Amino acid sequence: MGQTPAQKAAKAAGGQKPKRKRPGKAQREAIKRAQAAKKAVGGNPAAKKTAAAKRTVPLPRGSLRAAYPGTCPACFKDYDKGEVITKVAEGWGHPGCAPRKLSAAEREFARNKARIEAGETFRGQKPSDWRLGSSPSNTRPAR
Repeated sequence: MGQTPAQKAAKAAGGQKPKRKRPGKAQREAIKRAQAAKKAVGGNPAAKKTAAAKRTVPLPRGSLRAAYPGTCPACFKDYDKGEVITKVAEGWGHPGCAPRKLSAAEREFARNKARIEAGETFRGQKPSDWRLGSSPSNTRPAR
């Protein structure tokens, strides 16, 4: 079988494919616009979720978005999928239903307040010898 002159030239070139011409600037811009429009309208649903997650405000520590609807065990009200929930007594529920955790300073204050109200003092853990309504100079001697 005979070869055409084009086939002979291709064989001589080592089987290289002819180069494709690069589209012009106007055509490249049109392609970019079409790709951006496709991404905005439909696109990949997984990519849309991650993009939306990046735009949202960070959640409070210990909270997350509900993967499915449920009921808060503290107030027995329902919450929807995607709503912010946090750990409550026996499960997950509304952040407002969770008991507020006290800081170390607040816990220390509460302990000291309870000890004072129980009649303890902090000097030697002995009861006070002050008379109610009198100044410290009018105290009677301790027995």
